[in-house]
Amino acid sequence: MQVLWDMRKTFRCAVLTGSPLESKKVAKEVVYLFTGGPMYDHNTVLLLINEEFILEHLQDSIMAEIEEQEIDVDVPVVILFSCVRSDHAILKTEHYIEKEGLKGRDANYVILKRTLSETEQKELDTKKEELNRMYGAKVSQFHGFNILQTNFSLDYIQEACAVFNTVERKKKPLKTQLASFLSLLNAYVPGSYLLESECLDFLTHDDSLQDDLSLVTLMQPFSHLILSFQHDRRCERKVRMAHPMIAKCCTELLANSGVARSDTARNLLVHFCTDDVSPSLLGFIKDLLTKRENKKDGRVEDLDLEKFSTLILHISELEDKTQSASVLKVASNKFDKNSLFPQALARFCYGELKDYKEAEIWAKRATERDPKKSFIADTLGQVHKNHLRNKELSVEPREVLRLAQKAIEAFEHEEELAEEEHRKSMTEDEKSKVLWGLNTRGHSGFLQVCNILFDRLVIQNETWKGVLTKNVSMGSVLKSLGDNKLFRFRDLIENLRDKVEEKFEFFDTFLTYSQSVLKKDKAYVSKEAAECYKKYVGDLAPEHNDRLQRTLQKLKQKLAVNSAGVLSCLDRTCTADTERVIEWWEEISQSNDFPTNALVNFILAKIMLSNKNKTTSSSDYKNALKQRKPSSSATQAEYHILSLLLMWPAEDEDKLVSDLNQSIKHASRAYEREYKTIFQSRYLRPLFFLGPGKSLKRFVHRRVLEIVWTKDVLQESNTNWMSENIFRDPTVEECLLKVEGVVRKHRVYATFRGTEVEVEANRRDSLCRSGQVFFYLGFTIKGPVAFSIQRKLLVTEGDQKIKNPDNAQASSSRMTETGKSQGAEMA
Repeated sequence: MQVLWDMRKTFRCAVLTGSPLESKKVAKEVVYLFTGGPMYDHNTVLLLINEEFILEHLQDSIMAEIEEQEIDVDVPVVILFSCVRSDHAILKTEHYIEKEGLKGRDANYVILKRTLSETEQKELDTKKEELNRMYGAKVSQFHGFNILQTNFSLDYIQEACAVFNTVERKKKPLKTQLASFLSLLNAYVPGSYLLESECLDFLTHDDSLQDDLSLVTLMQPFSHLILSFQHDRRCERKVRMAHPMIAKCCTELLANSGVARSDTARNLLVHFCTDDVSPSLLGFIKDLLTKRENKKDGRVEDLDLEKFSTLILHISELEDKTQSASVLKVASNKFDKNSLFPQALARFCYGELKDYKEAEIWAKRATERDPKKSFIADTLGQVHKNHLRNKELSVEPREVLRLAQKAIEAFEHEEELAEEEHRKSMTEDEKSKVLWGLNTRGHSGFLQVCNILFDRLVIQNETWKGVLTKNVSMGSVLKSLGDNKLFRFRDLIENLRDKVEEKFEFFDTFLTYSQSVLKKDKAYVSKEAAECYKKYVGDLAPEHNDRLQRTLQKLKQKLAVNSAGVLSCLDRTCTADTERVIEWWEEISQSNDFPTNALVNFILAKIMLSNKNKTTSSSDYKNALKQRKPSSSATQAEYHILSLLLMWPAEDEDKLVSDLNQSIKHASRAYEREYKTIFQSRYLRPLFFLGPGKSLKRFVHRRVLEIVWTKDVLQESNTNWMSENIFRDPTVEECLLKVEGVVRKHRVYATFRGTEVEVEANRRDSLCRSGQVFFYLGFTIKGPVAFSIQRKLLVTEGDQKIKNPDNAQASSSRMTETGKSQGAEMA
């Protein structure tokens, strides 16, 4: 808030409140602020937002509103100032903790600890003198200011909380219990509070206290550590501890006195979480018991979540795991319609206690409370999967199959719910314009179970390998498996290979063509899927299959049975088989009645080989592909993208030989029919870029650029293409061809010999200003995309830079480059 106040004369400052789902409404208000309402007095908006809002969704909504109002400006419309309230800030001060040798609770107190500058310290000392003159001895109770003025002194905090040193575990007065509740809440949930009316109601059960006294008086000797406040007259008064570091210290002192965190949590649930619990307190309890923080392992990027909430982890570590389960059980019973508490309890039972029977009970209870939510349904599948994984190796095949069947059924049910959720998110009221990603945990859980099942069965009897790969029927080898009752699992077993292939190809396509907008996709998902797929595909083709089936089997073994697999061959470290993949797809494409995708995959494989600096034979692939054009009802997006690539004019072509705009529309429509549903909320990864080479060599695969940029062929392919940082590397730029174009009315066009072709922009914030541009052209599964859009400036004879108007004649002056597009947080 201080930053907003300081910048109020420079920007139009505002604080964003309300629901994260109202991004479209927020966008309208932001643009209204920018334009100065009806006065059209443009000025950048500095918008403070909290962590609940997803920046990418909000940015998209603002850009859409800017386009709708046709605003064309040279300055940023809005700067998004994101405020994250989290202990994650500890990561920024690890060097301080290590330097001071702080451990345990002392390290936990250091949140934004840093050495104050001499000027800052003098300002704080002067301010304290003023406060002393105004308030006298009361200044000693201004804990927030004093903590800052003493440079976050641990000695000061412990001295301020010393009153808790005398607390006894037994016969605690209600005011002591209330102080422990506030301490626990504020220590683990930033910004939490209790309503003053709730606190007074709680204290009325103490007959030794007078009813007509204020809360501050009733809470002596803890009053100086507690704040009672009111935002405005319409709101109830609220109560919290004076500072989060004080709350943490008090919680620690109470624990040392025998008042365990688990006891405090249970008592808080019992006394304050009645049938008419306030919505605010319910939210705080959810965060206290179920909110998982990012792992504090020192890596700021791509952090994983902790297994459980910080409080549950601390209770497990400092007390006992059964106490954590007990707290979650009380919450699950208290809030008998909420699914999050039994879900967390089920996860704790199977993950920490290894009590799978109890875990199954609570997972089913969570599902009963929220039967349509896929992430809740996932828990039951995880219970059975972990039970299967932790069974001893000698367990009977019948038991292995029983557990696997239960897990598979749970994950398949989750998949159905996830698809329904995703479908509804695309058809509900569009006021928010927020689309949530497809939950794929059911797919990955299914493959993990199949992986475990394969290993557990084959290690006991090699005959299972033939059964699971469908090289032999289960009935023909039932005797050698040693248990006739296994036959009841025949339907499950006979369908496994086909389902594994289907789910692997889904993931291969999903991760090759797209990536998550909010966080990086898990690399292990792709690896586990490929590992499971290879096991079920096996080494041999069934003997009764014909030659083409055996060729397809070879392609499956090389993970190149579809277009996504062919396009992924450079992403996988083993790329030595590309030439054989070309041979196999060529063989299939030359057979009678071969599908169109066989020719598409053959040509794509040739392009991939050219990206390995291997010589490929030239041919008229454009006409060959045109002759195999699928019917209008077909959904082969890959065909249309490949056609577009081959049609795209080379540097030395004098005129366009094809209608590129029409081809782009065909590609976009094919994408919408085939992939739009599952990729709706994801970022489409570039597949190729236009390079300076000839024939197929001018199509540069994204992996080639990543290797050039990272200089490490073994590094995972996880480039943030949205940031466009990769294009700042001169060695990357040398691999690419600059395409001239123009930005007009928030659209970008590539220009060829006087013809304009509209393409997508990788970053819509590059389209706020019209004018002549150049960029690098990439191709996603949807169509062509302009990356790293850069402005052109006219340069006069005296090297004076002049803005280039839309109607400027390029022949009258030479063109020069300017800086690249601005940072990702500006729209």
